[in-house]
Amino acid sequence: MSSTFGTSLRVTVFGQSHSPAIGCVVEGLPAGFSPDMGALRAFMSRRAPGQASWSTPRKEADLPNIVSGLNQRGETCGAPLAVIIENTNTRSGDYDDVLHVPRPGHADSTAQAKWHGYQDVPGGGHFSGRLTAPICAAGGIALQILASRGVRVGAHLLRVGEATDEPFAAVQLDSPSAERLQGQLDMLSDGRSFPVILRESADAMIAQIDAARAEQDSVGGVIECVACGMPAGVGSPMFDGIESAIARLAFGIPAVKSLEFGAGSLVGSMRGSANNDPYGVVDGAAAPLTNNAGGNLGGITTGAPVLFRMAIKPTPSIARPQASVNLERVQPEELAIHGRHDPCIAPRAVPVAEAVMALALLDSWLAFPPQSL
Repeated sequence: MSSTFGTSLRVTVFGQSHSPAIGCVVEGLPAGFSPDMGALRAFMSRRAPGQASWSTPRKEADLPNIVSGLNQRGETCGAPLAVIIENTNTRSGDYDDVLHVPRPGHADSTAQAKWHGYQDVPGGGHFSGRLTAPICAAGGIALQILASRGVRVGAHLLRVGEATDEPFAAVQLDSPSAERLQGQLDMLSDGRSFPVILRESADAMIAQIDAARAEQDSVGGVIECVACGMPAGVGSPMFDGIESAIARLAFGIPAVKSLEFGAGSLVGSMRGSANNDPYGVVDGAAAPLTNNAGGNLGGITTGAPVLFRMAIKPTPSIARPQASVNLERVQPEELAIHGRHDPCIAPRAVPVAEAVMALALLDSWLAFPPQSL
């Protein structure tokens, strides 16, 4: 089982959903940076469970405890930085039914096929979305480092079920669009509890989630994430490209089923003259005038906003009865889940998308920076 990602900035995630603690070890952070712990706790609280009706009732403080990697002044010191997050509210008994009857849509059956009963089942073990908390701990620090370099990262719910939000103004690169994009990011950072640009979108999306929960069901969503201020020339062709780096991290998040950059799947119906981003002279240098490419070409940043969208599947653990099989008796058996689960995973995954963006971009910047002349 590989729980490590990154090239120059390497992150290892450890723990299980119902183990005493979860955490991460981060290697390769630039020395001399002072993490803002208040800002890190605030960032992680956006992912924490138990926030509202649209979240699981399981409550965890998700307080990051940095146990190594900082000097006495609180600065990164070059040594691996280790973060521990205690699990304080587990109910393993809720998972007695799935010890032998796998949940449709979850990894219970594939874990059984691989480890034949030795896997940790309660809470989903290492397959659980609980493991995104340490990703947010590492990503929260990466976000702060990127901000110190002039890079701003933000994400929002673009869709939940049939309800939609306003998309980021990151495709057109004229001054009004750039100003609109900064305004959208300002809206998302004003402390609102539900991660959408337009407040009316929150009501529509919460209605979709409430309707699914009332029917003992769940609903999926789409998250849109953008990074502004990345210089051109970061990244590398082919397998070390920006898209490859983001995709490797994004698909490590449980429930992510698709990922697209820039114009995404729309390019399949476009002509080259419409999809190509023309160049012009901006501030005395050649620069793209539109951003269908999503901020990268050939795996290397163009200087335009890096833009991706990822689709989150509906929560597999639902109270509605579903057909399954008792693996001990090899007989059909109906399964209904009665534990504490999110009726929609997507709202709490928004900061995870930001963490993924930050970790991938910072790692690429450290490993494959623009070459000096």
